[in-house]
Amino acid sequence: MRYYAAARGACACCRPGCFVCMTESMEIALNIDIISDVVCPWCYVGKRQIEAALALYAQQNPGADKPRVTWKPFQLNPQLPAEGMSRQDYVTQKFGAARSKDVYARVTRVGVEHGIPFAFERIVRQPNTLAAHSLIALAGAADGEDNGLQDRVKEAFLHAYFIDGVDLTSRENLVAIATAAGLDRAEAERCLSDPQAREAVAREEQRARAIGVEGVPFFIFNGKLAVSGAQGAEALLEAMRQAETAAA
Repeated sequence: MRYYAAARGACACCRPGCFVCMTESMEIALNIDIISDVVCPWCYVGKRQIEAALALYAQQNPGADKPRVTWKPFQLNPQLPAEGMSRQDYVTQKFGAARSKDVYARVTRVGVEHGIPFAFERIVRQPNTLAAHSLIALAGAADGEDNGLQDRVKEAFLHAYFIDGVDLTSRENLVAIATAAGLDRAEAERCLSDPQAREAVAREEQRARAIGVEGVPFFIFNGKLAVSGAQGAEALLEAMRQAETAAA
């Protein structure tokens, strides 16, 4: 496990909601920012692991405020065009035809352990994920106290891509996935038509890279303590305890 101190000096934005600048004036005890991509299988595994960690936290802290989880953007392939590329070509270029089988066999086994039936064979297009992230950010802005909407939208995109093999380069598919998860259709349509929404996501990702995020998932607890990678529920729970101790 690797831990990082998220220094305040690493971000000059000082805007409300920034995962580096925030900590003190929060109404709830623990904030967890998760930087990830919707086309990263380990990010899907990491989502299940943080869910398990949160369940353990609730069991061990009855009556405590529920930690607030916020999903932050990261693009594994920011260089891809909006129309994406052939998944087969992408995998061959990245891993090679032979090695890709071993890579996906391993993550498929881990997925089964976490209740994720990865179906890599269904994926046809490797997308640029900027548009999907803009909808996840929109869900976060529209979210209520329980953070449920953004989490549902995030889950919907992961499920659509990795299990159903949905083409995330299609605007129609993006809107359908987000609205089925609870996002307002008109708002989703406006978001995808707004270049500023994508620019905001790109700036958020640049801030993540500026503090040293190179791989995902990347978990930041109370803006100070961070864990890189799909580490497991117990490791994430321990990070939550350490973050709370530091805050106290």
